[in-house]
Amino acid sequence: METTYYDQGTPAERWERAQSFFDAKDFAGAARVLAGLVEEVPEQTGPRLLLARAYYHSAQLRRAEAELRVIVERDPVEGYARLMLGRTLQRQARHEEAERHLRLAAALAGDFPQE
Repeated sequence: METTYYDQGTPAERWERAQSFFDAKDFAGAARVLAGLVEEVPEQTGPRLLLARAYYHSAQLRRAEAELRVIVERDPVEGYARLMLGRTLQRQARHEEAERHLRLAAALAGDFPQE
């Protein structure tokens, strides 16, 4: 089986490579590395969350939404994933659906409305 630069190395090396791509704002490159990594270690939240962020920043909103839904299904109190899911839904003009996730994210962060 032939491997490419994107899937060479140990999971730790690919994680570092993905972070380097992300930091360089090469979100599509980061997603290519992370997709394989998430497939290999699906139970880990960190790679899946960074994959969702890479999809979000490269305007692959349906893919970002799918990854974020996996995270919040597994861990309903993962506040950052809720926030990202809400913003992803907003970018898709699904404002009513987004509002629920944004309110939950705010509550999880301790941001309650002042009365």
